[in-house]
Amino acid sequence: MNSRLLTKVILIIGILSLCAFYAFPLDQRINLGLDLRGGMHLVLKIDTANLSQDARRDAADRAVEVIRNRIDQFGVREPSIQRQGEDEIVIQLPGVTDRERAINLIGKTAQLEFRLVSADLEKIKQALEGNIPPGFELKKSQQEEEQLLIEKDPVLTGDSIKNAFVRFDQSAFNQPVVALEFSSKGASEFARITEENVGKRLAIVLDERLQSAPRIKEPIPTGEAVITGQFDMQKASDLALVLRVGALPAPMHIEEERTVGPLLGQDSIDKGIRATFIGLGLVFVFMAIYYVFAGMIAVLALLLNLLIILGGLGILPVIFPGISATLTLPGIAGIVLSLGMAVDANVLINERVREELASGKPLGSAVPVGYKKAFSAILDANITSLIAAFLLFQFGTGPIRGFAVTLTIGLIASMFTAIIVTRTILEILFRVRLLKKLPMLKFIGETKIDFIAKRRIFYALSLLLIIVSATFYFLKADNAYGIDFAGGQVHEYRFKEKVAIEDIRLSLKEADLSDVYIQQFKEDPRLVMIRAKFHPGKDIFLQLKKSFPAQEIEILRIENVGPVAGKYLKQKAVKALFWSLVGILIYVAIRFKHLNFAIAGVMAIFHDVLIVLGAMVLTSRPIDLLTVTALLTIAGYSINDTIVIYDRVRENSRFLHKMKLYQLINLSVNQTLSRTILTSGVTLLVVLALFFYGGEMLNSFAFALMIGIVSGTYSTIYIASPLVLAWSKKGQR
Repeated sequence: MNSRLLTKVILIIGILSLCAFYAFPLDQRINLGLDLRGGMHLVLKIDTANLSQDARRDAADRAVEVIRNRIDQFGVREPSIQRQGEDEIVIQLPGVTDRERAINLIGKTAQLEFRLVSADLEKIKQALEGNIPPGFELKKSQQEEEQLLIEKDPVLTGDSIKNAFVRFDQSAFNQPVVALEFSSKGASEFARITEENVGKRLAIVLDERLQSAPRIKEPIPTGEAVITGQFDMQKASDLALVLRVGALPAPMHIEEERTVGPLLGQDSIDKGIRATFIGLGLVFVFMAIYYVFAGMIAVLALLLNLLIILGGLGILPVIFPGISATLTLPGIAGIVLSLGMAVDANVLINERVREELASGKPLGSAVPVGYKKAFSAILDANITSLIAAFLLFQFGTGPIRGFAVTLTIGLIASMFTAIIVTRTILEILFRVRLLKKLPMLKFIGETKIDFIAKRRIFYALSLLLIIVSATFYFLKADNAYGIDFAGGQVHEYRFKEKVAIEDIRLSLKEADLSDVYIQQFKEDPRLVMIRAKFHPGKDIFLQLKKSFPAQEIEILRIENVGPVAGKYLKQKAVKALFWSLVGILIYVAIRFKHLNFAIAGVMAIFHDVLIVLGAMVLTSRPIDLLTVTALLTIAGYSINDTIVIYDRVRENSRFLHKMKLYQLINLSVNQTLSRTILTSGVTLLVVLALFFYGGEMLNSFAFALMIGIVSGTYSTIYIASPLVLAWSKKGQR
């Protein structure tokens, strides 16, 4: 073994060993996303309308600090709290199952005020008649259910609190109460207030709600007070926590909520893993049968590819601390898809080696020449896909970024295993004389089809499809979008026992939630899905608990997206699509030194995107963030196919000097036809596995990919290639 080959072997062993170290054990190296292990994703918007201009500047930073302190005491493992824009905060709480408690704890403003209660009978009478005196307001006590006239201006606020804790009131059957301990300055002020107002009532107001109004029997010099109410132990503890940590600088509103129950998370894992094994199994069987020994080496490369992806997710936070190695459901789809696309590099190489063997070259020279000729197409194709993945990460949100990360690692891994690992294995086997021939099956022989001659027919067909797609898309307007972009609510619950849909509808109607769509699943009628418009301040889950107290209602999935959040997500999606197309256009133009090649390729991508959007609308599938992920993946896949043909045109033009561009394109399309069909077919096997076995969450995503792969293969041959000719001078090479 020469030194060059030995160096490659050492490099391969080193990289694989490093990846194995960072990949296993999986549960310790790789975190599962909220969609797989359950938890909550919240986007909170700070209402700064009542703050002065100076207080608005650091309101978000102060809110982040308060929320972080609350969550730390709440005991959530590995929470994520980040600012988004000027007045939004993104919170992720893995593993949280008590949704109601988490929302109350995080979103409670906790503005505590002590206000004096008026004892003036004349003023009280006027207020009860609807004529409230200036400087006062009428509030109903949470405890006594009585109307009290209280002063608007507080005599003391929660800023003076040093500590808050739970204790038990023995005079009220050990009822939990929240005891307050003031700071030294606050204690002296509280002592003065109680001394000056003995006999009066002091209202305790929390977030504009009157909690209680005890009578001041004597001065309280110790700086202690008690909040009473109908608390259980948990509510009292949570109230003490938020008061102890401090109030938020301003009220918070939930703009976006995505809650995944642990049951749905486990179901997603099971279906994702099953789809992965089925898809890979189909690919492995095909490669081993079609390419025989070379196919078995390709299968080994794909397995090593999977190891590198898992190892890459484990090592990523070590190299880039700012990027989380979190595996999401779209991330699983990214792994499966990247492995399916990795087959393309192996197919390209094997088809090139086959061509060299067919030309009469011996095996020893056919293999290195085949690898060399396939390299430029593999490099260009993967770089364009990486451009799409990078921009998806840049503009994506939440789990979608997980898809971009796994797809990026998978693309890099596929180049390494296909170009370096498989060639090293073949070189070693050839040197030890265990490899004497490379038999391969061949379904598609040499073709001489005049694809360009029928270009006008296919232009007309594509134009018709685009017009139909665009017409249905615009007719449906905002109804074409899922809640990610249009806003709205999608809830999935599992009841202990079957509940009639009409009973659920009546329950929601009581809470003014009449515009709802309710679906009961035939395979399990206890499962219910509810779709509704976004109703801020109205909680479907709490309403169902109130209406069906005897039922145990388990949250499977809750998605609430407000119109502001939906608009923001849509803007990011459009940016991702736009800049990915610009990036691909620039790269292809530079690599092929002709703008017409780049424009034709991007036009083919536009064609595929519009066809997929039309198919989604026609089948009543919502266009959401996963759809955009699929569209960007299709953009990368479509240009991959196109670049392989462009690369062959470039190669042929170096030797066939007298051949016109029309003939060059036809020849190149025919020469790469076998690879185009094989790659599309094998990738479709993987996508079909996602479609049939990946579960409901990935079904529309896989559907979009299926349409995109078929459309991409068609547009590569009948749109992109002829357009290069159409925008070139007649007869130009």
